[in-house]
Amino acid sequence: MKKNTRLIYISLLAAQGVVITLLERSIPFPFAFAPGAKLGLANIITILAIFTLPAKDSLKVVWMRLLVSTLLGGTLSTFLYSFAGAFLSYFGMLSVRRLGPKHVSLIGVSATGGILHNVGQLVVASTIAQSFSVMLYLPVLAITGIFSGIAVGIAANYLMEHVVTIKNFQREEAKSDRLTQMWYDAQYTEEFKELE
Repeated sequence: MKKNTRLIYISLLAAQGVVITLLERSIPFPFAFAPGAKLGLANIITILAIFTLPAKDSLKVVWMRLLVSTLLGGTLSTFLYSFAGAFLSYFGMLSVRRLGPKHVSLIGVSATGGILHNVGQLVVASTIAQSFSVMLYLPVLAITGIFSGIAVGIAANYLMEHVVTIKNFQREEAKSDRLTQMWYDAQYTEEFKELE
């Protein structure tokens, strides 16, 4: 794959992540019982990056999305919350993905990211408040994180199966990365079974 093509793909993913983040900020919180909880739709982009790019490039997507969305309407506190949530979620999803498709699904990887995103934000909140009692809110946010993670995982799975460009990038990455090859083969096998 040409370097320029990869750079364009990384930039497009980051730009889409920024747009989704800004749109999500303008939507009222859907979870009335859990103030501060969000759907985390921008995690769709993070998952696509993790499953179609090498780790260093997917990390670039997360960084670019985080910095640009903060510059376009964030504050220092939103940056701190987003930074902690995004990177704990990112590294958690990378780790769980290493278990392979035989042990966890893409939706499971996404649900892990949803939970860890909330954990990261609560750690920042408890640090700022200098009180561990903020962490008592974790069970409520963990439940919303699981459900939103499942929804995000289903959306990402759909995109990976139906968008040709994403499939092509995953196939290209599979040529040089054994783990991506395992995930690509598992997805291809499932599609083949459905056609039979």
